[in-house]
Amino acid sequence: MRLRIYEVDVPIHDTRHPERHGVHVFTGVADSPATALRRAHEVYDAALAAHTAGLEIPGKQPDSWGARGLRPGWQLEWPAAKAGPWHNPVSWTVRNDFAL
Repeated sequence: MRLRIYEVDVPIHDTRHPERHGVHVFTGVADSPATALRRAHEVYDAALAAHTAGLEIPGKQPDSWGARGLRPGWQLEWPAAKAGPWHNPVSWTVRNDFAL
C-alpha cells in the first residue's frame, strides 16, 4: 500500500444564486482515489455537523484530511467530485506559465 497526497475537487454552487459556482478542494493522504473521496466527504460532513451544532469546526485529522472555510448556502455536488494525485503548482518539477 503506497500512501500519497490526493486532491478531491468538488463542484459547488450558491443555492441562492445558482449562476455562482466554483470548486471546493480537499487534500490529504490516501492510498487510492476512492479512499481520498471517502475521506473528503467524511471530513466535510463532520465540519458541517459541528457548524450546524454551533461548535468549532474540527481541524486537520491525523491523516492530514480536514475541512475549513465552510460556505453556508453553498451546495457541494458530491456525485460530480473527482479525486486524483495532488500536483504541487509551485513545485520546481512543474512548468508554470507565471513568474514568481
